[in-house]
Amino acid sequence: MAAVSQDESGLDLGSQVVVCGGQTQAYPGPWIPGRSVRWSWAKPELQRVSSSGGQIPGVSPIGQYTTLLPLLVILAISGIKEVVEDYKRYMADKVVNSKTTSDGGSNQGGPGTGTWMGGVEPPSLFRETASHGSLFGTTLFRQNSWHVIKWHEVNVGDIVKTLNEEFLPADMILISSSEPQSMCYVATANLDGETNLKIRQASLEVAGMLKEGQLVNLDGKIECEEPDRQFNNFVGTLYLKGKSPISVGPDQMLLRGTQLKNTQWIIGIVIYTGFETKLMQNSVKSPLKRSQVEKVTNMQILILLLLLFVISAVSCVGATIWNKMYLENIWYMGISGITPHNHVFDILVFIILYHNLVPISLLLTLETVKFIQAQFINWDEDMHYEQNNLYAMARTSNLNEELGQVKYLFSDKTGTLTCNTMAFKKCTIAGIIYGVFPSPTKQPGMDFWSKLIFCIFIHSRASFCEFNDPKLLENFEDGHPSSEYIKEFLTLLCVCHTVIPERCGNDILYQASSPDEAALVKGAKKLGFVFTTRTPYSVTIEVMTETHTFEILNILEFSSNRKRMSIIVRTPAGHLRLYCKGADTVIYERLSKDSLFVEDTLKHLEIFATEGLRTLCIAYTDLTETEYQDWLQEYKKASAVSQNRIQRLEECYEIIEKEFLLLGATAIEDRLQANVPETISTLLKANIKIWVLTGDKQETAVNIAFSCKLISSTTPRIYLNANSFEATQQAINHNCGDLGNLLGKENDLALIIDGETLKYALRFEIQKKFLDLALSCRAVLCCRLSPLQKAEIVDLVKKHEEAITLAVGDGANDVGMIRMAHVGVGISGNEGMQATNNSDYSIAQFRYLEKLLLVHGTWNYFRVTKCILYSFYKNVVLYIIGLWFSFVNGFSGQIIFEHWCISLYNVIFTSLPPLTLGIFEKCCSQKSLLEYPQLYTVFQTGEMFNTKVFWIQCINALIHSFILFWFPTKMLEHDMILRHGYTTDYLFLGNFIYTYVVVTVCLKAGLETTSWNRFSHVAIWGSIISWMLFFSVYSFFWPIFSVAPEMTGQINMVLSCPHFWMGFLLVPTTCLIQNFFWKLIKNTYKRGLLEEIQDLESRKDRILEHSEIFEKRMTAASLAVSFSTQPCEIFFRDDSVDLSAPHGYAFSQTEGAVVTQEELVRAYDTAKMENSRISKRSSDFSEIF
Repeated sequence: MAAVSQDESGLDLGSQVVVCGGQTQAYPGPWIPGRSVRWSWAKPELQRVSSSGGQIPGVSPIGQYTTLLPLLVILAISGIKEVVEDYKRYMADKVVNSKTTSDGGSNQGGPGTGTWMGGVEPPSLFRETASHGSLFGTTLFRQNSWHVIKWHEVNVGDIVKTLNEEFLPADMILISSSEPQSMCYVATANLDGETNLKIRQASLEVAGMLKEGQLVNLDGKIECEEPDRQFNNFVGTLYLKGKSPISVGPDQMLLRGTQLKNTQWIIGIVIYTGFETKLMQNSVKSPLKRSQVEKVTNMQILILLLLLFVISAVSCVGATIWNKMYLENIWYMGISGITPHNHVFDILVFIILYHNLVPISLLLTLETVKFIQAQFINWDEDMHYEQNNLYAMARTSNLNEELGQVKYLFSDKTGTLTCNTMAFKKCTIAGIIYGVFPSPTKQPGMDFWSKLIFCIFIHSRASFCEFNDPKLLENFEDGHPSSEYIKEFLTLLCVCHTVIPERCGNDILYQASSPDEAALVKGAKKLGFVFTTRTPYSVTIEVMTETHTFEILNILEFSSNRKRMSIIVRTPAGHLRLYCKGADTVIYERLSKDSLFVEDTLKHLEIFATEGLRTLCIAYTDLTETEYQDWLQEYKKASAVSQNRIQRLEECYEIIEKEFLLLGATAIEDRLQANVPETISTLLKANIKIWVLTGDKQETAVNIAFSCKLISSTTPRIYLNANSFEATQQAINHNCGDLGNLLGKENDLALIIDGETLKYALRFEIQKKFLDLALSCRAVLCCRLSPLQKAEIVDLVKKHEEAITLAVGDGANDVGMIRMAHVGVGISGNEGMQATNNSDYSIAQFRYLEKLLLVHGTWNYFRVTKCILYSFYKNVVLYIIGLWFSFVNGFSGQIIFEHWCISLYNVIFTSLPPLTLGIFEKCCSQKSLLEYPQLYTVFQTGEMFNTKVFWIQCINALIHSFILFWFPTKMLEHDMILRHGYTTDYLFLGNFIYTYVVVTVCLKAGLETTSWNRFSHVAIWGSIISWMLFFSVYSFFWPIFSVAPEMTGQINMVLSCPHFWMGFLLVPTTCLIQNFFWKLIKNTYKRGLLEEIQDLESRKDRILEHSEIFEKRMTAASLAVSFSTQPCEIFFRDDSVDLSAPHGYAFSQTEGAVVTQEELVRAYDTAKMENSRISKRSSDFSEIF
């Protein structure tokens, strides 16, 4: 089977053909591309050019080898680090690409003979083994035998067999399955974030071809459209030899990234692979990511380079002037008659002399610092998820500091905030609420510690356990007045659904396309009402060991418009009854005047909704035979119409769905991951704006927003649901107008928009207004989004807001936004590893974001910025001295220091202080950062590192270099006579200055250090000692080693000079005294929130002495940071704003599928399936023995 291009097949443009005939072509498999090595610290290459310029013979004033060696070391280490990180990414991709899929292809005939589509039904023992996992993979038939191959070897035209719980490796057309009517269930959460399963069904013409012989004789071709990114759109035609063309569409389409569920096996024909799959069509190109700190630094480097050229040009002019004035009069130098170099040569000399103003050593320092910071993240036990033994992982170290400046967090819902599991949590029956655990204050005879343990126990049960309230069964069994209501309520849960029971030994497993229905049926089972058997026209339940069979007459299907599902049954007593479950808004409209508990149930619904639970109202009505038969005639007429059938059926449903008697309501928990509400609350206090981007339904997203406390019950909600550009524009304009002066300022509002409306809102004409409206809201929920729309939202904020964005998700549909955001975080969840493999950082649970951002992010930003500023400071201090020296040496390009001393300055003598600042420095403790998340805003604004701060540091370094050169120079202005009558030379002065520079910059590192530790002491004092030791040893190298003869005896001359010791005390003190007093003044009179907490940490009596001041500052910070979102009086004229209390309706159910809900339940007979399974097992047992 092969794909033929348009020209080859003679088809119109925009289509392609998969031929059942001819040899299978090697189309690109589902390969995930590897990543090329990226040099992410994108410093201007002029640094390296200027360094390599030092290798030109006769030009470099500082020696060739002394420049070459440090450069090679820096480049080698940087390259190794990047290669290692890239190799890790490559191996992660290779794991996916090398997944084995048992694949079956086609017989290879000669040209034009046809490609045979062959397959075989797996034996029962194989099916049962495979259903427990993907041990055998997905089978594929090639060359008359079954093979197990890797994913990237799957080709267009292959016939793939996929087993239960496996992910599909390519887009394919369904041919047959193990389920009745060749149906199958697939989980699409990886693509669209929806929790309900989707139903797909093979075309009836091929659905019966299960045997190998049938498929071998199948000959034909599939004509289909060109690959596109629309998940729900597909047009194709299957041409079989000797048969009429068969139309295939989205209902027969199985997409790569979906997971087979509740189906033992399926067989399909591959039509798209690799980048042609719809999943990959929705991907976005991964941009080269650089941190904001890096961008600011690179801009300053460019400015420094311009200054370097200016200084070099000025020095060149100075040399020209000096030569004209003095060159002819310095006969004693023996250079008379020598022609001066040209200006280009002189400029090159000065560029090489000053090139270290741009610290190339910073590259190595930062690579080391960031690599170790990444290891701290990897080793953090607080982010170790022991259940799956997963640690946090920094997949790149280039963005560590970016974690400390995040302003906008874009989060997926399914699998990121939630656990992808539904649990029947609470209910209200006959006005009595069940599932609410008692308060410890009401428990008699409990002391403080007992109450504390009770609270912890109750909280854990409330958070992680399903419904477990013994009061309900007590009322049912003890003849409580509500016992009949309880019985009818639980009976409805067992009967009104589309769940399929499947026996597994003595237990019953429930297979359902709707996770809500599965949760309700499981909840009823736990309470003694067990759904046991489904036949095409009945359901059987067991109530306290008694068996009851209900005849299913009609199913009134669920839809998003109806917001309810009903079923008409004949009870075991022979009565006709209609059971209904749905949203409170539609149920309450149809209640009988005789219905009781209406107000109590409504209050309970508001309680459930406030907790973020998904609610459904439960009601029923009894029917008479005449009433039902009259309605049945209308139903048959509506079912037979050819146009607007669905609308006619829904109108027919309205006739009989009336006069309901209310039983109560259910509350289902879409279970959140642990500590999600607490994490979101903390991040909001840290002034991080949280947007939820999900492919799931709007009601579900809103419920989760309430559940995780992103939205409160009093928050006004702006709904944008429009089906045209004009309607979208009108709604946005109205809401922006209502906000007035508050537009663009954060308000206590929530914006909720669906994917269809977003398509219009992102148009250029109203894009900016939509963004202004979104930024004016405290929370934004975008629902029903495609993966590409998620990326577009992130890109919109990223382009128009000068803020750092972070995207977090766990599925393939989140890859686009993870790549697009400044920082991408992948959750190692249940939806595969695509998000993790494309992320910058991976964690196992959403709650770990709190420490990743507030602790690691804050520390990394604080450390990296200090490391950068200090590195520039120490380089300017030493290397600008060459400029000062030029004023006294006639701009000759002469250096004042020995060659190797210059080269080893950054490599050895001052290498440790920036490393300790970048690795071990802390602004404050982990406890304080987590306790006071408002601290995050100090770093979020970028006030600690920007252009102003950078140049203040450089000017400070310039002043220090001035003092360090001119003070010693003036001390030795009249020269001095040493012992034995020796006089000093320029190198004697140079060693004076070099020693003072090392001492000064090391002590400056001490002033910059906030958190002293043993590494700080080793770095500062050890660096000073290392220079003195080197100076001592280096002065005696000559003549033992043929190195630095001019340094011979310098240590003795320097240490025996009294001027040296006087300057040793005065010069560094003069330099640093201004910094010391500035820091003192700042910490005393210009305190910010950070300084307050640092002071509190340094005092043992901090609570007693500073509690009042601190509380005032924290209150002010909270008001200014976290809740600039003050509740405000806004008059909304537009009806898109919901100011009412939430009722929490949400229900996941497949609708509009190729198989209707009634056809689905009519297709299964679990009694026959169980009997055939027993017979088959007996047969297999007999064959074995």
